[in-house]
Amino acid sequence: MSALRKISRRAAPVLALAALCACQSVQTTQSGVVGVDRKQSMSFLVSEADMEKSATQAYAQVLSDAKKKNQLDQDPAQVARVRTIANRLIPSTAAFRSDAPGWKWEVNVITSSEVNAWCMPGGKIAVYTGLINSLKITDDELAAVMGHEIGHALREHGRERASEQMVQNLGAQAVGIALGIGDLGAQLTQTVLNVTMSLPHSRTQETEADRIGVELAARSGYDPRAAVSLWQKMGKLGGSKPPEWLSTHPSDQTRTRDVESYAERVMPLYEGARAR
Repeated sequence: MSALRKISRRAAPVLALAALCACQSVQTTQSGVVGVDRKQSMSFLVSEADMEKSATQAYAQVLSDAKKKNQLDQDPAQVARVRTIANRLIPSTAAFRSDAPGWKWEVNVITSSEVNAWCMPGGKIAVYTGLINSLKITDDELAAVMGHEIGHALREHGRERASEQMVQNLGAQAVGIALGIGDLGAQLTQTVLNVTMSLPHSRTQETEADRIGVELAARSGYDPRAAVSLWQKMGKLGGSKPPEWLSTHPSDQTRTRDVESYAERVMPLYEGARAR
């Protein structure tokens, strides 16, 4: 077989991949009372199944590492508190996605001074003790944090970013695979892991997560106005250098006003939940 034919055969998967790059506009969630209705551009390059598979693997690794360091679920009272809040929030996700309450949710607490929390695709949640202890966080404020992170998962922001990354990296992947020095599956997996664990969200995605978060909190019987005090605490905590959690969740006057406005919008939901 000629060298040219070998390259052509190696490039075939990339050419097929490129053919799938046409994006479709989709609405991955219901808009809710807060009206999150942006049409998202989703490339077929990264499927929902791929995201969930990579998230499950990444989450297992995070838990394994924490367990080895004796940092996983060390305080039963804290774990019970976080899981109780999660268990109230999860049924409310049906307001945005009918399938979400049935996800394979997992909720764990990691002992670390890091002020952090996240929710991976498919409902894999971690809350760090630094967030709880440093902020002296109330249940309402913790619901705001967790609702925000769940909002990212509901809107498939990780998949959205993975699709963007795969399109941007397609040229380099094509060269590597054509020369026999790359593996498409491995590169896809690494890209999904990167966007799940490390790449920051855009301001638009953050705003969507903020608004979904206050609605989830309100529907679950937590005061949505606590999102305002949460951001105020976060702003005071960092001093000249904001904590890592804030570095990808920028808090400014515009954002605070937005959260305050949407918290007021969902107050009837909160009052209804409290009356039940």
